[in-house]
Amino acid sequence: MHLLPSDQLAVFVRGSARRAEREIRWVLSRGVSEQKLDKLLDGTLQVLDQPRTQTDLAQLLSKSQGYRLKFKAGGGWGSRRQVPWLEVGGLALPVGYLLHLVGARGVVCSGPIKGNESTFVRADTWIPDWKDIPFEQAERELLVRYLKAFGPATISDFALWTGMPISDAKGIWSNGADLAEVDVAGWKAAILQSDLPELERAKVDEPVVRLLPYFDSFVLGHKSHRNIVDESNHRKVYRPQGWVSPVLLVNGRAQGVWFHVRKKHDLEVRVTSFSRPSHLVSSLLQEEASDLGRFFGCTSVRTVIA
Repeated sequence: MHLLPSDQLAVFVRGSARRAEREIRWVLSRGVSEQKLDKLLDGTLQVLDQPRTQTDLAQLLSKSQGYRLKFKAGGGWGSRRQVPWLEVGGLALPVGYLLHLVGARGVVCSGPIKGNESTFVRADTWIPDWKDIPFEQAERELLVRYLKAFGPATISDFALWTGMPISDAKGIWSNGADLAEVDVAGWKAAILQSDLPELERAKVDEPVVRLLPYFDSFVLGHKSHRNIVDESNHRKVYRPQGWVSPVLLVNGRAQGVWFHVRKKHDLEVRVTSFSRPSHLVSSLLQEEASDLGRFFGCTSVRTVIA
């Protein structure tokens, strides 16, 4: 899941549309004709001219185009909540999946909450000054944005981040930006050619210490994670069921995990370090914890390093 500024939405949706195209091919392989599928997708985009819940969308499509509507348990993460499905050409599709398919044709974004349900709406009718972008341009721009944030990286890293299979990611990688190959502690990766001179000149005068929150994007941009954490400590950061711990980051590498306890105006930051930190790192860690206290509006901050 990516939370995006509205003026970047077209780059991400158009740039990753190969995911939806792959799902469309799957639907067609299940006996749904192109004509019926196009009618469904076009009808969905028409109805999404204003914010609709999944139930609203299903009922409108059922009423206007005659699709059979049914509700089945499947709210996600073990939920038994009833969600709407539509039958199209003998194939039943959950409406949540249908919203994914339309990403191959148009751009849909989140709308305001209605009761306790999310709504969805076409970006061109909802976002002021909406600017669309062609697929190929969006793919190139998406790769550039990814490498600027997470490079050096590999095709496998890019595929994981976009949710694409390797075969689709390769199509973007090979037709994308001007790349330079680099060696990162023995593994080959790529970076934007334009970023290479700056990285070659870069120096760190003193340790850079950061307290990253749960699921921080910095630790989610690569597949292997070996550029971030030692193998012996991998499971302390990347835990079962997709849980990603808050991380103590020192010069871009995970050196511990942490949590905080807040009581009114008092904040306690507890850090479990993977190795004994230097006096300088400990001092910078306390500064980082103090800044967290400022964010929370706390007058007292205590840092405990174990």
